[in-house]
Amino acid sequence: MTTEAATTEPKTTSASKLKNWWGRTKPRLRDFFLYAVAQVRIYDKPYAGIMHALIFWGVTIQVIGTAINLQQMALFLPFELPFPRGTAYLIYELVMDLAGIAILTGIAMAAFRRLVLRPKALVSNCDDYYALLMLTLIPLAGFTLESMRLIAASPTWYAWSPIGSTFAAFYRALGVTPEAAISVHMSLWWTHAALALILVASIPFTKFRHLIMTPLNIIQRPLRPEGALDKIDDIDNAEVLGVGEISEFTPVQLLSFEACLNCGRCEENCPCSISGMPYSPRTLIQTLRGETVNTLIAQNGNSKDGDELLGETISEEYPWLCTTCGACLERCPAFVNPIDEIIDLRRHSVLMTGKMPKSVGDTMRNLERQGNPWGMPPEDRINWIEDLEVRELAPGDETDVLLFMGCAAAYDDRNKQVSRSVVRLLQKADVDFGILGLDEVCCGETARRMGHEYLFQVFAEQNIEMMSQIKFNRIVTQCPHCFNTLKNEYPQMGGDFEVLHLTEFLAELPLLQVKISSNGNGLQGTFTYHDSCYLGRYNDIYKAPRTLLQKTEAHTVELARRNENSFCCGGGGGQMWMETDPNTRINHRRLQEVIDAKADVVTTACPYCLIMLDDAIRSKGLSEELKVVDIAEVLEQATK
Repeated sequence: MTTEAATTEPKTTSASKLKNWWGRTKPRLRDFFLYAVAQVRIYDKPYAGIMHALIFWGVTIQVIGTAINLQQMALFLPFELPFPRGTAYLIYELVMDLAGIAILTGIAMAAFRRLVLRPKALVSNCDDYYALLMLTLIPLAGFTLESMRLIAASPTWYAWSPIGSTFAAFYRALGVTPEAAISVHMSLWWTHAALALILVASIPFTKFRHLIMTPLNIIQRPLRPEGALDKIDDIDNAEVLGVGEISEFTPVQLLSFEACLNCGRCEENCPCSISGMPYSPRTLIQTLRGETVNTLIAQNGNSKDGDELLGETISEEYPWLCTTCGACLERCPAFVNPIDEIIDLRRHSVLMTGKMPKSVGDTMRNLERQGNPWGMPPEDRINWIEDLEVRELAPGDETDVLLFMGCAAAYDDRNKQVSRSVVRLLQKADVDFGILGLDEVCCGETARRMGHEYLFQVFAEQNIEMMSQIKFNRIVTQCPHCFNTLKNEYPQMGGDFEVLHLTEFLAELPLLQVKISSNGNGLQGTFTYHDSCYLGRYNDIYKAPRTLLQKTEAHTVELARRNENSFCCGGGGGQMWMETDPNTRINHRRLQEVIDAKADVVTTACPYCLIMLDDAIRSKGLSEELKVVDIAEVLEQATK
């Protein structure tokens, strides 16, 4: 038996290693070809996408064509081109000409965009104009060189070089003779080569560095779920918690700073920037990149190490403005993730220095003392049940569904009503479910996104330990923040469970669908649905809530910004608990989009969104004209 195990173990280990290697490599290869080569993300803005594609593919073809030409000149071409003799060269000439004109067309579009259209988020500096100049001079020099060759040789195939022929005709009209063309040909060849070499040499020092850094960042980015944050391992013994100096960022993060294109797409979609808050993800990344360069220069000059980031390079308030909605990551062609840096800066503030806004400190105390951000007594967690017959699970119990309520559902008065609707819906659908009751503690999402990683890990361990003592098939939760944490982050702590959001689960219940259909309509007004960032953008759940709403036969309209383009309610990333300037409130801007859609009722599937939108409605005095409800409440009404 021992011999057999010893014989088979190496084979199993090798196969396992190969499988693990391919499991890590496959998504990176996919991302490389999809986002670095095909660059699918740039086409969400057609003008900029076409412009960039013309330049990128034009340059790529020119580089490949030049390499082929150099090999032919050196007489060591290792393969035969798959065309009849002579035809290959003609096609080569045509393709190279078209590639050159594609570059010039793209450059013209880029210049028009920067000098005439001038999008608000697009910043132009000397670096950008240097790139435009070099990418203009190189193809122009190439076409001029080609025209001299055509004038000197007068080949019969000149029509296969349409742009070169056009340049040749122009120079002939200026009086350039074959003899003159021959005399300047070599000088032009070296000029063209010198320009190309100057461009290559300038790559590390100019925006051309993104040609290397962006693909590297795409294939090196963390392969964790987008809704998950990195875990601090062995947190009790870790000497550094978060990031206080630029050198404390990981190599992958430092790489991402260099990969940033400074294109402004993150800023254009950031709800904080759009609402006028003094925050921009682009500014954050560019500032960190500048500090990286300054630190390297200082170290090479034997100067002191980098300065403290917060309070010196970045204001202490800056990291607390982000809602962690993920809009920046969703739109970045280079997959730069400013949220990682924001959380690292917050971790340093909370765990290392203790410097944080008062509202953040108050929330942390509530979490530490009462186990919930509301600061309510733990024994009040199940007060919302009242007369409902809800099964509270104990160690050893069995059930099909473990309903994880979350803090908002248990302590917020408005969301308690939603909790009751959820329970009644599940009871109508004959679902076998139960709750943890007083054994449930905060999932830790608020603590983690506000930088208190230690508290998150404590809460996660408590919940996982309790869940492990109960036999269930899946966890269902109505809160996208709890859902994202349980599904994407608890596995880091050893909690591997099947987790569904309530809307996913309800959409699967045939009995509930029958009861909705048999009841018919009964809902008044025009409904719209607001996508939660943590449900939609981070977990790609867009269809289920809309399907449920459609089943009720309610009259619906869509908001202008929806699905992955949805606009944040302003409550994520701990913003629920922070003080906000009344003039820059994100929820007010989102409310205006609801008003513009002429909706009477806005539905959501997130307790935070419900609170934030309700607050905006009350602040604007629109409670009589506009209502905000959870989709569970809509469904309950439709099944009465």
